Amino acid sequence: MDRAGRSYLDHNATSPARPEVAAAVARALSLPGNPSSIHAEGRAARHALQEARARLAALVGAAPERVVFTSGGTEAANAVLSGALRRRDCPAPTRLMISATEHPCVTAGHRFPQEAVEVLPVDAAGRLCLDVLATRLDACRDEAVLISVHAANNETGVVQPLAEIVRLARAHGRALVHSDAVQAVGKISVGLDALGLDALTLSGHKFAAPKGIGALVLAEGVTLETAFLRGGGQEARLRCGTENLVGIVGMGEAAEIARKALDAEAVRLAGLRDALQNRIRALAPGAVVFGEGASRLPNTLSFSVPGLEAATALIALDLAGVAVSSGSACASGKVARSPVLAAMGVSPALAAGALRVSLGWNSDDADLRRFLEGFERVVSSLYQRRGQAA
Repeated sequence: MDRAGRSYLDHNATSPARPEVAAAVARALSLPGNPSSIHAEGRAARHALQEARARLAALVGAAPERVVFTSGGTEAANAVLSGALRRRDCPAPTRLMISATEHPCVTAGHRFPQEAVEVLPVDAAGRLCLDVLATRLDACRDEAVLISVHAANNETGVVQPLAEIVRLARAHGRALVHSDAVQAVGKISVGLDALGLDALTLSGHKFAAPKGIGALVLAEGVTLETAFLRGGGQEARLRCGTENLVGIVGMGEAAEIARKALDAEAVRLAGLRDALQNRIRALAPGAVVFGEGASRLPNTLSFSVPGLEAATALIALDLAGVAVSSGSACASGKVARSPVLAAMGVSPALAAGALRVSLGWNSDDADLRRFLEGFERVVSSLYQRRGQAA
């Protein structure tokens, strides 16, 4: 809770940097050297960069040399979906398969011809329909395929069955699997090697690191045929240019904290989320929780109250000192029907009231109380209007 009088409950948009991360960033700012320089100052900068790389690799269960730093999740996903991702001794993919609930960095960020892109359906809970994926892979036996499915949805928190998706890809023989793990990393366990993924992408500001830093993580034997930034040879010659040392060190610190606290924090946040969900239903018995029948991120609650407009609720809650969202922050400035909810079969009327509460490292009971006080006023006003109309 912000002791200045506001409660920030929009961690899926950006999780505020932890104090320890800010301190690490300040230390990195005092390092004068370029990580590519061979003098003592350069070596010190290089050591800080490589330590951060190892910390991030440990969080996502990969070897440090497989981590390529980027400006964020969008850049990393765009690079993977350029068509240049290759596994050793396999042809480059010519077909892209994605779920219907992917983030715009995937749906709009790929470079495959539209006729080579297949959008696969999800069920009512938001999970990829595995039977459809299996059928489509069988129909593309002679083609190299790239499957891109997010680890967890940014709006609903629904966690996708990545292990099963990888199993189907391996049965196909020439299918690669990428996961946009931006919302999952730092909240639940996401292991590149443990899951058998070929590539995953992430963004630091979703787990309390600075904004503007992310990473692409590749499996052993997987690479990009084409560098996405050419120049001095940094980042295994894939993403050249002087590294964002300050952001990298901050992300390394955030990764280390997240790794050590992962299980305990997941339990704590799930408890807060479930308590909030129960109180919302007590205040608004008709509330619908999206993705409730699936495994969800422990910090995410997406719901709608029939008849309640999201824009009205967001303004009222903001005035009450509470920051929440109606969905993805990448549609900032707009409250429009969510493509994610549409893919899940949610009616336009119900989707129009969708609210997302996403908790984080500094969320506590006081934040929930403040939200519920504001929400109760919003719901009471809605029910009062209904009574007058009747």
